[in-house]
Amino acid sequence: MAGKVIAVAQQKGGSGKTTIAVNLAVAFVRAGRKVAVLDTDPQGSLGRWFMTRRERLGDAGLEFSTSSAWGVAYECEKLKRDVDYVIIDTPPKVDADLRPALREADLVLIPVASSHVDLWATEGVLDLAGREGKRATVVLNRAKAGTRLAEEVALAARDLSAELADTRLAYRVAYAESLGEGLGVQEVGRRGPAADEVEALAAEVAALL
Repeated sequence: MAGKVIAVAQQKGGSGKTTIAVNLAVAFVRAGRKVAVLDTDPQGSLGRWFMTRRERLGDAGLEFSTSSAWGVAYECEKLKRDVDYVIIDTPPKVDADLRPALREADLVLIPVASSHVDLWATEGVLDLAGREGKRATVVLNRAKAGTRLAEEVALAARDLSAELADTRLAYRVAYAESLGEGLGVQEVGRRGPAADEVEALAAEVAALL
């Protein structure tokens, strides 16, 4: 087995990298895929989510590993042997520490919250991804449906040298609540619009790979 690697990267903090990483992981697991998540962010949010998940469920249902930036290649090589997808949560910066993750990636996902400031912050990631010859896709996150700002950001994103995902994740409390419980939105309560968004994004990402 040679798993595919997805790097979730954005130099601006608070863009929703960890939210997208964990929800994609859960969606793939629910679709019957084997998944590993790799935390390279010193903040360790992904690791805290995983430990909370393990305490809650016993069996987390996916693999977890952590690494410094320069250990990414080794960890990815090891994990890809046993899983279908390796999802890397990266530090919120664009420098030499990000390059190893991009180098290993089959696809780079760049979350952009609905603001021009967040959109501007993608340029460094896109530049690095381009230098590494990697496919990059912008994912609009925390989008407020029907607002002029959301549409302006979507239009501006199309002008960048990157693909724009068809699926948008809306601004929903469910994402933050489920993250704090060690779960994905598809695992909380009755199925709602957040679960549908994540399922659509996972299908789109799988098709890109």
